[in-house]
Amino acid sequence: MHEIEDLDGLDAVLSTARPLTGLRFQDLDLTGHEAPLLERTDLEGLVVLGGRVSADLARHLRQHGALVFPTDPGVPINPYRATLYQPHELYTGLCEHGYDATPDALAYQWSRDGDSHHDAFVTLLRAIHDDSMSDALSEVIGSSAVVGVMGGHALERGTVGYTGAAHLGHALAEAGFVVATGGGPGAMEAANLGAFAASADAVDGAVERLAGVPSFRSGIGPWAQVALDLHDDLHAARGGAGAVRSIGIPTWFYGHEPPNVFCDGIAKYFSNAIREDGLLARCDVGIVVLPGAAGTVQEVFQAATRLYYAGEDAVVPPLVLVGSQHWRQTIPVWPALEALARGRVMQGRLHLVDSPAEAAALITSSDATAP
Repeated sequence: MHEIEDLDGLDAVLSTARPLTGLRFQDLDLTGHEAPLLERTDLEGLVVLGGRVSADLARHLRQHGALVFPTDPGVPINPYRATLYQPHELYTGLCEHGYDATPDALAYQWSRDGDSHHDAFVTLLRAIHDDSMSDALSEVIGSSAVVGVMGGHALERGTVGYTGAAHLGHALAEAGFVVATGGGPGAMEAANLGAFAASADAVDGAVERLAGVPSFRSGIGPWAQVALDLHDDLHAARGGAGAVRSIGIPTWFYGHEPPNVFCDGIAKYFSNAIREDGLLARCDVGIVVLPGAAGTVQEVFQAATRLYYAGEDAVVPPLVLVGSQHWRQTIPVWPALEALARGRVMQGRLHLVDSPAEAAALITSSDATAP
């Protein structure tokens, strides 16, 4: 199977004698290609996912064995999209109409309405959307080395912890890693911000600029707007598009947590389970866990489960917890991890440190991924 995700790819296929059997047209506007497609009959097993397809072309495709998946104009998201979200896209209309009118907020509400009415079509579209997100995420990351940074959403801008998390993200990105987080506010935003910034000085300036709106709890609109303005300045300082440094992977399952904007791409999911598994699976260099609560603890043990069942010959990435007091006393996760690791491959890959700087030094050391 071969996915065609842009019109250049479609032109390339149509210019050859290759049959269209088994191809996937994903989110394409076929208006300008209707004539050559109406001449083709080698369409058995072709799948057209969304996009723009006239009634005549759809009828022709189906008559010759193709499957045409419809779109729903009333849905606030495109379930067949072939690319990750960009920050301004999710927050479209924020200034004019407020957060509740943005695509991000509308998608959450649509998802909740579908759940409350047990709508099978909504469930189907959400599943297709999430699979499209995973596909786009894999294309963006490619063969890049990824470090995950987890942590609580309650960490406020301008605090010592936020600044430390931002410099952690920057150090990891400067070492050549893609920094992937859960894409939300707090510690996640801080790590994405640091990775997105071009220099350590830019990180400090950005943290200071954000400190005037410390939390989304006082209003998502002002919290997001100051970040969007800063995003544009940081993006320009980096010279525009370049190497991917910062990825956010949030979920509409936690609708009360707005996505942070300091990302080269945002893979937002409806299914939290798929999102969590995909995030952790991509962290091939290691995972750093900053202080957090229930959601962060869930991620710790999901990561630990992968390490626990790793084979003897497996390359086991490090799992680094930051904050001895937090993980030993406030939420005593560390003793449980030590007990699980005893006598297993993962035992030498667990680390408990006291600062984000120590975590960055550990991950970026030459033997960070050694078995």
